[in-house]
Amino acid sequence: MTQVDHNRMANAIRGLAMDGVEKAKSGHPGLPMGAADMATVLFTQFLKFDVAALDWPDRDRFVLSAGHGSMLIYSLLYLIGSPEMTIDQLKNFRQLGSLTPGHPEHGHTKGIETTTGPLGQGISTAVGMALAEKMLAAEFGKKIVDHHTYVIASDGDLMEGVSQEAIALAGHWKLNKLIVLYDDNGISIDGPTSLSDSVDQVKRFKSAGWAAEKIDGHDQAAIAAAITRAQKSNKPTLIACRTTIGFGAPHKAGTNKVHGEALGADELKAAKENLGISLEPFSVPDDVLKAWRAAGSRGAAARQEWEARLGELGSRKRAEFERRLRHERPAALAKAVRAYKKELLEKPMNAATRKSSEAVIEVIAGAMPMEFLAGSADLTGSNNNKAKSATAFSAKTPKGRFIHYGIREHGMCAAMNGIFLHGGFAPNGATFLVFTDYARPAMRLAALMGTGVVYVMTHDSIGLGEDGPTHQPVEHLSALRAIPNMRVFRPCDSIEVAECWELALNRIDGPTVLALTRQNLPQLRTTAPNESPCRFGAYELVAAQGEAKATLFASGSEVEMAVAAQKQLAERGIPTRVVSVPSLELLLAQPKERRDEIIGNAPIKVAIEAAVRWGWDAVIGQDGEFIGMHSFGASAPLNKVFQHFGITAEAAVNAVLKRVS
Repeated sequence: MTQVDHNRMANAIRGLAMDGVEKAKSGHPGLPMGAADMATVLFTQFLKFDVAALDWPDRDRFVLSAGHGSMLIYSLLYLIGSPEMTIDQLKNFRQLGSLTPGHPEHGHTKGIETTTGPLGQGISTAVGMALAEKMLAAEFGKKIVDHHTYVIASDGDLMEGVSQEAIALAGHWKLNKLIVLYDDNGISIDGPTSLSDSVDQVKRFKSAGWAAEKIDGHDQAAIAAAITRAQKSNKPTLIACRTTIGFGAPHKAGTNKVHGEALGADELKAAKENLGISLEPFSVPDDVLKAWRAAGSRGAAARQEWEARLGELGSRKRAEFERRLRHERPAALAKAVRAYKKELLEKPMNAATRKSSEAVIEVIAGAMPMEFLAGSADLTGSNNNKAKSATAFSAKTPKGRFIHYGIREHGMCAAMNGIFLHGGFAPNGATFLVFTDYARPAMRLAALMGTGVVYVMTHDSIGLGEDGPTHQPVEHLSALRAIPNMRVFRPCDSIEVAECWELALNRIDGPTVLALTRQNLPQLRTTAPNESPCRFGAYELVAAQGEAKATLFASGSEVEMAVAAQKQLAERGIPTRVVSVPSLELLLAQPKERRDEIIGNAPIKVAIEAAVRWGWDAVIGQDGEFIGMHSFGASAPLNKVFQHFGITAEAAVNAVLKRVS
């Protein structure tokens, strides 16, 4: 392209972005205006994609980590010819029901690879995408998997702590197909970034094992040359593109005034005149639009060539590749879990549910050895989620199926989102349940996007004992249950663990937490039907001997207490039923008839859970009895901790006795 062509194509982005934000009277015009040059070079010269197949598996991934500048990607989608991204959609920026929400949302708008806006998440998720590409290429070959992951990141992305976790992992793993274009404009909402930051980002990234350089972010040739160098590097690359935020706005460019608010009519007019853009809102010259549409379809040949190569694969390998990209589980999984549950009935396993999980993982790894991708945030020996057959992933062993994430809970969970979104793997990551606090933003985005990731969260209650209140989760079950589309399982024994694992792996429209114990538990289940009762969130584990006067509800380790209490109450002539509740929110999501049947109509309802009460009133009622935590925990052996806080079978018995008329 000539320099004139480039300027006019970049100005088309600027004009649409300015107009969209101005019409909405809301948004962030500065970033699209400043980043338009790097985006134009990337999309017209380097990015491998085909607008006719935006979900083509071997496309390059593009992540706008600076999601506040969403009009950049919406303008690009319109310009390249995405059928659903019309001018009307741009005119309805940030309006209810539009495909142009305030921040890009995966699954809402085609061409959006991941939901961004919470700063730091995009670049961290992109690390997972690049990781998945590296692993899948090692397995299926570069003729089938060979693409880059590009990111446009902002100052805010790099200030957020999760970015350090992510870039450290990317550098350590030598993810050389990850290329980050840093919109280095020196401005944040409060004003110059110098108010709060003096980090040399190039040195920072180099210290993490990246290639990094500074360029003029408005120089087309410099941008193209830098991307070319990055594509040849054996390391991930940061290209710090020095830009002017709000480029072209005569009075607000280079200031925070153009960061998070519309330009205003006068400044908009002046900016368009300054840039030589038509004053007509949402207009793009025909020849410029034609050039952009050509860029949108230039990848068609590459896609067709890839489809031909895929067709040349053996039918079995091709079917495996396509199945895994659909996140469809192999038939062998259900068969293996059924056989394993039968084994447990014949030879019960009395163990901590983290150990029960370890045993189930061996079964799962046998059924899906290459797609089952586990990892831990430096707690492998405690989380017990590494299969014996799994080798550790590293830059030199890309076929390894266990990832040592280091003490990086947040980065781990963000990377897992990227792994799932890329396709080809069923990722799970582990740490202690209390440390979901460190991972929560990425976990929330998993729920928002509907990524089918699994969190193996061990040490699930005060039952971990001596480590004390800093490590004993009390409010965490409730906090996770409060996230829409997050499913939390707290299984009570080895059979429930197997069923919950299978349910978690088969769930590809949202994330699942497996909350597992440190302490040993007995196997309580005496049946293991093919259709898991855990799928309803709760079920009657022990029936009452006669018409029930009370129902004891419990999850996890406290189900054992409920069973013991039921026996004591039966001896007193009080018929009581026990309902195991591995997933409280899944129970509450059942149709009313099934929910009512499981909860039952016994007049006395008692819930037992070594956590706070929040959420249980929907089952036991506001006048129901709750045996659980009302404070933080304490450091002591687990039996003494439970006794100290009154979470015992005897407490459950007394709760019923005081209500018996």
